[in-house]
Amino acid sequence: MRGHCVMQGYYRRPEATAAALDADGWFRTGDLGVLDPDGHLAVTGRTSDMFIVGGSNAYPAEIEAALAGHPAVRQAYVVGVPDPRLGEVGVAFVETHPDERVTEQEILSFCREKLAGFKVPRRIRFVDGWPMTATGKIQRFRLRELATDAG
Repeated sequence: MRGHCVMQGYYRRPEATAAALDADGWFRTGDLGVLDPDGHLAVTGRTSDMFIVGGSNAYPAEIEAALAGHPAVRQAYVVGVPDPRLGEVGVAFVETHPDERVTEQEILSFCREKLAGFKVPRRIRFVDGWPMTATGKIQRFRLRELATDAG
């Protein structure tokens, strides 16, 4: 974005300013989105959430949308974790609807029908609750820690 209301830079942090603002004054928010034919913007994710699987970009929001299409899935979040062969791979945290039963293999099979192979999570972790901030947002960094600790 760019305009008179956009900051001029970070206080005493020239390297952070250079990373966030280009020479023409455009501020990189890190948001990803799509414009519909009417010119409306839908925010679809964050560049900081993206991970690279064997050289290909994987965006958690796309994978999460596919997971949300499964009838048993109430909520899902995907994070990238280190992988010795591919660089990074996806791990999905899935909360199911009450009284729904689904296996990891069923979720993975569903994903294989909806996503390119490199985007399919390598592991599914079923959860009953989420690490949250004080303002009610999911703490992706904690999910990444949990996925990495689990191996």
